[in-house]
Amino acid sequence: MTRRLSRLLLAGLALLPLAAAQAQDEICVVDALDREICLERPASRIATLSPGATELAFAAGAGERVVAAVEYSDYPPDALKIPRVGSHGRLDLERLLTLDPDLVIGWVTGNPAEQLERLEALGMAVFYIEPRTVAEIGTTIEQLARFADTRETGEAEAERFRREMAALAERHARAEPVSVFYQVWDEPLMTINDRHWIGQVLRLCGGTNVFGELERLAPRLDEEALLAANPEVILAGGRGEDNRDWLEHWRGYPSLTAVAKDNLFFVPPSLIQRPTPRLLEGTGMVCKQLDQARERLGERQE
Repeated sequence: MTRRLSRLLLAGLALLPLAAAQAQDEICVVDALDREICLERPASRIATLSPGATELAFAAGAGERVVAAVEYSDYPPDALKIPRVGSHGRLDLERLLTLDPDLVIGWVTGNPAEQLERLEALGMAVFYIEPRTVAEIGTTIEQLARFADTRETGEAEAERFRREMAALAERHARAEPVSVFYQVWDEPLMTINDRHWIGQVLRLCGGTNVFGELERLAPRLDEEALLAANPEVILAGGRGEDNRDWLEHWRGYPSLTAVAKDNLFFVPPSLIQRPTPRLLEGTGMVCKQLDQARERLGERQE
């Protein structure tokens, strides 16, 4: 073996520990599509492509690193300052590329697949999220905190969320069941099933989802199906955070038990239709509303 070759081999061997250390420093997390996404270093420029993803990034302690968000990313208030890159349903890719994110948080069923695939083809790290259960909200916070190297903050927030949700569940574990219809949208009329996180919220608060056994997460209905189900409670959001028009529509059906008992309740959509820590506030509101409904049902049965 020549001296030159020997020196090259020794140099290569000397680099092996460094390469191993770099590999160990990689941050790798499995996303909602069951793909392992790895970063060589903590994310410092994050793009969040849904309002929920923006909230989750802030909850994970990475809010100051978000450089791009989509329309309706309105919480916390600092999120309003983040540059917009279109809507969740149609991204402004040119604008997004100019902001040069090193991590893109995509939404499996909300973002256009072809646009996210294009970002990946350009070499961007795209991490897909799709929290569908209460438990997965905490997990997603922890995952984003790992990418941003803010694990202490993210893990503390995830633990707080789990602990307070568990406390709500304990307080309502023996609540008298009431039948509930939750309205997601009006045209077409849509609800949720028991596998959806909103369905889990209803169950936690002692509600029985009248359409809980349907196969689709967010099934479409007709009004005849609702009239036949005749729920004791109707919960709805609206087109905005304080628009109660959907509930007013049901007052035109006085034969519905929920209408006859005045058990029509409004829930601000962002508190329950986004899988974020604010679901705690939405869940607390729903539990209080179902408690109120039980009182009204009991009073009128006596």
